[in-house]
Amino acid sequence: MNNISCIRQQADAEQIGRCRESVEELGSTFAHLSNGLAMAGNQVRLKILYLLHGEGRLCVCDLSDILGMTVPAVSQHLRKLKDRGLLESERRAQTIFYSLAGEYGQLFMPFFEILDERKTTKAL
Repeated sequence: MNNISCIRQQADAEQIGRCRESVEELGSTFAHLSNGLAMAGNQVRLKILYLLHGEGRLCVCDLSDILGMTVPAVSQHLRKLKDRGLLESERRAQTIFYSLAGEYGQLFMPFFEILDERKTTKAL
């Protein structure tokens, strides 16, 4: 294995201090963001998040029909998303409806905009 090292003439102590402070200040935000991105890194879960963003709320049966997957398979993805805090649920009689939790809708907005833009471009 090659031994890789960093050689610099002079460190910018001010820059290093500023960057270190910035990273430390955002510690819990990095955890929150990486949690969301880790969950959205799965194609099925990203589709679920996108659909919930667009529709506001959907039940597992709706998602199963839309995605062409079994209810148990969709339920597993919903459980993971809910356990990690990305989804909220609301029970109405026998049906549980899922929606995006809090600020995760805003977090994923740039990704949803890219998807919407691609959808519009393909329609032309």
